[in-house]
Amino acid sequence: MTSPAAAAARRVPWTLVVFLVAFTIPWFGSRYETFLATQIAISALFAVSLNLLLGTTGLVSFGHVAYFGIGSYVCGILMKTYGLPFAIALPAAAFGASLGALVFGFFCVRLTRIYFAMLTLAFSQIVWAICFKWNDVTGGDQGLPDVPYPDLGWMSSVPLLDELRVSDHFYLLTLVLVMLSLAAMQRIIASPFGRMLTTIRENPERAASIGLDVRGYELAAFVVAGGFAGIAGALFGIFNRGVFADYVYWPKSAEVMIMTILGGIDHFWGPVVGAATLVLLNQEITSYTEYWPLVLGAILLVLLFAFPGGIAGGLAAGFAWLRRKRAERAGA
Repeated sequence: MTSPAAAAARRVPWTLVVFLVAFTIPWFGSRYETFLATQIAISALFAVSLNLLLGTTGLVSFGHVAYFGIGSYVCGILMKTYGLPFAIALPAAAFGASLGALVFGFFCVRLTRIYFAMLTLAFSQIVWAICFKWNDVTGGDQGLPDVPYPDLGWMSSVPLLDELRVSDHFYLLTLVLVMLSLAAMQRIIASPFGRMLTTIRENPERAASIGLDVRGYELAAFVVAGGFAGIAGALFGIFNRGVFADYVYWPKSAEVMIMTILGGIDHFWGPVVGAATLVLLNQEITSYTEYWPLVLGAILLVLLFAFPGGIAGGLAAGFAWLRRKRAERAGA
């Protein structure tokens, strides 16, 4: 039997509560906390987009950073080189990343397992090489510094927002865009299309035997995930006031993979938890020791062994255990 308190807790719109709390950070938090919150929001969007492939479709992509990088470069070039507004540059970034995912995915979905993963990595390295060598367009190893902030002057005329800094305005814009993107991805996963992806993840041979176009669905998932990764990349380039070839290099793929697995690939909000955990751990540890990779690696090992289903999976199992104990006590 479910207790009244537990039933009431389930009715609370926790996603909306978290969003509202995050929205108040510029007023009640410091400048540093707003900086961290922006980084977490963008990383969370990037990680959830990867999980659309990894957790929902069962495709292990080592090259998801390619679409993140394409989005950041498209947005950065359009805003800095051509002076286009953010309202045009952001959709263009998502479109460019989706187009790149369509081209690369056309070849990748023809392979399976480790061969699929290695081909995604190969394509991301090709994108990195283009960004690193195409000096006239991408700036080469110097990148594109001084990417401008979007024109958010209209926020200064809104009561309560007029006292905030430009970076605070960008954080609020980022938070809204990330939440809208997450809501769209959650809706996609819950749709019949998302259920087909889950069926393919569980047993692609059986899915093909009942008439599903497995490669077509996998390619569609590739394109959707690439588009959202492109949005994350565009926001990241503006957040860092520059776009550089490091954004497309393979360690960035490893980082987002760790976020996703650490948070839990079987839960939609798992990658969000993983992104927040990794960003906060990284910031705290680097402030105390220069041997931060050693300390961070040790902590991640402990977390991964303690929560084999990810942090979100561990929390869900803990709450389920508490509910069982309460039910046993109520029935005794």
